[in-house]
Amino acid sequence: MQTGKPLTNLLLGLCAGLTACGVPAGDFEHHPETQAFITAMVERHQFDRNQLEALFADARKRDDILKAIARPAESKPWYEYRPIFMTQSRIDGGVDFWRAHSAILKKAEQAYGVDAAMIVAIIGVETRYGANTGSYRVIDALSTLAFEYPPRAKFFRSELEQFLILAREEGLDLREAKGSYAGAMGYGQFIPSSYRNYAVDFDADGSRDLWVSLEDIIGSVANYFQRHGWKLGEPVASRVSGKASIPDSLVSSGLKPSKTVADFARAGISSNPKLNDDQRVALLELEQRNGPEYWLTTDNFYTITRYNRSPLYAMAVFQLSEAIRDAYQNRED
Repeated sequence: MQTGKPLTNLLLGLCAGLTACGVPAGDFEHHPETQAFITAMVERHQFDRNQLEALFADARKRDDILKAIARPAESKPWYEYRPIFMTQSRIDGGVDFWRAHSAILKKAEQAYGVDAAMIVAIIGVETRYGANTGSYRVIDALSTLAFEYPPRAKFFRSELEQFLILAREEGLDLREAKGSYAGAMGYGQFIPSSYRNYAVDFDADGSRDLWVSLEDIIGSVANYFQRHGWKLGEPVASRVSGKASIPDSLVSSGLKPSKTVADFARAGISSNPKLNDDQRVALLELEQRNGPEYWLTTDNFYTITRYNRSPLYAMAVFQLSEAIRDAYQNRED
């Protein structure tokens, strides 16, 4: 975990005027929106203005972040998105991760009621089991998106606010903490608001460490899923069979299930494996090279989309979890 002294001590250690220390002025030092943000942090949360000005004098605008957020992987069609995550190396890595941390995963499954395979798959999709937790300074990523990306500036300013508060609470080093281009952190890639709301001290050492403590990492992913409605052992998705073409009018407009399996059965839609008639589901369409494929997705699938709102992401996590579970059980046998 990227840790350091508490925020007050950390920022007092920064030069109040970095240009006087031989460091060039930052991209946000005199930015009017940054100054307004600093004022809000001082008034709402009693931060010290001089310390925040020193911090933002050190923050840098990253053009590569602006390019990355403009072309997310989730914009790809399913037939291009799926191969990114459904690889033998990622399946094997999931089995190895499960074997290495089976006791913690069992503890989390029992404590939070979340399938171990799902926890492993999330960490596998997010960071290849911790191998790539991100190389961007979080302060640079969030400042760039908060002040230089108008389409989602409000969201990222909120996350920047949460990051500063999180750093004060957890003793994170604001200039050293690294994550994704969107400011997500640790094995499970928690954005600051999720870190504050859902991370847990599963190893009971007094801190919530999502970079190093595998207990905190696994427990936090499990807690996130439990808090968003995951039901242990219940189905996630079932592929529609026996119908080549389905009218667009039957495809669900949202991801949250609002009909039952019986409702779709009356329209001639069935799936394999078979789901209970009273199971609430949504009908999802995914783009393949030779035409669409369809899935009935449940409330558990919807829970995955609370982690990342893309249905492509949720389906990749689900399919990876199933592949990892099968390989893990076969290896154990």
